[in-house]
Amino acid sequence: MNIAFFLLPKAEVITLTLEATLRQTLEKMEHHRYTAVPILDQHGAYAATVTEGDLLWFMKNANLNFDQTNRVRLAEVPMRVNLKPVRIDANMEDLISLAKVQNFVPVVDDMNRFIGIVRRSDIIDYCAEGLFRGEEESAVGRD
Repeated sequence: MNIAFFLLPKAEVITLTLEATLRQTLEKMEHHRYTAVPILDQHGAYAATVTEGDLLWFMKNANLNFDQTNRVRLAEVPMRVNLKPVRIDANMEDLISLAKVQNFVPVVDDMNRFIGIVRRSDIIDYCAEGLFRGEEESAVGRD
């Protein structure tokens, strides 16, 4: 199985840049109802993933209210979790080991440019289909 089979392409993924403000980040995450969003650098390379927790803890520790969030760049927010990307030519074992601990896995090309994500839910759905299909085939074989 090829990782590309599961890829949600960059054009369909909401991303941010390190230059985005904290306010823009909060509003985009709220609008799309995401708890984590990939961050790209100025060259389109995967830089990090920001989570709701990163934003919450930063605002708490910096004693910021919402009105002040337009003055802070995302580059200033420490990311507590380091979501690791996988290369598009990686094997499925690498993808699955990352998906066990991440809701999604960023996918990069051989130059570290972000090309999309693989959602853990898509992997689980695929495996469940195979499992249920296998059970149905076994049941038919017993008849």
